[in-house]
Amino acid sequence: MKHLYLSSAYWAPISYYTALYRHRGAVIEQHDTYIKQTYRNRCAIVGAQGVQMLTVPVEKPQPNMLMRDVRISDHGNWRHLHCSAIASAYGSSPFYEYYADDINHFYEQRYDYLLDYNCAQIDCVCRWLDIKLDISRSETFLTNIGDHITDLREAIHPKHPDMTLLSPYILQPYYQVFASRHGFVPNLSILDLLCNMGNESLLLLAGVR
Repeated sequence: MKHLYLSSAYWAPISYYTALYRHRGAVIEQHDTYIKQTYRNRCAIVGAQGVQMLTVPVEKPQPNMLMRDVRISDHGNWRHLHCSAIASAYGSSPFYEYYADDINHFYEQRYDYLLDYNCAQIDCVCRWLDIKLDISRSETFLTNIGDHITDLREAIHPKHPDMTLLSPYILQPYYQVFASRHGFVPNLSILDLLCNMGNESLLLLAGVR
């Protein structure tokens, strides 16, 4: 199986976890240059008013700052706002209550670095799904992309997704609380899939249904 490379992501989108699961793990890039307006510090959820982007504020990055060095900012009340937005979007979903305590924990505990925060979320999601994956952080920035590597580091992007690479990892429609109001919205945060589908999420990630 090919080695998978992914950028770090905040409550990463479903395609991220589909690729992660089907490759049985990944190398998380930590030596890439931090780029604004990507999934590195934002995620997409859907609630009564439609799709909402949640963004983790970071301390002003220096030019060419590496992802591993980016610090989370305590500016504003973002933790409370994110936690409340997730509860509002998924409080009526079938499985939110099973994950609520763990989700809330991420807004109660302080993390200094964005990379550590995002990686802790991956560990949590794997625990929720009861799966063990081979996940590591990059030792250097990968530039030599051979045939043995699947490189999705920049393909999973909120504004410019590379659908040529991502299409195998986009799920078919599943139950969403607000689908009757907004239609099915694909490739939201993994929280959307989990809160709506619970343990069945693993079957969807595996491509079984």
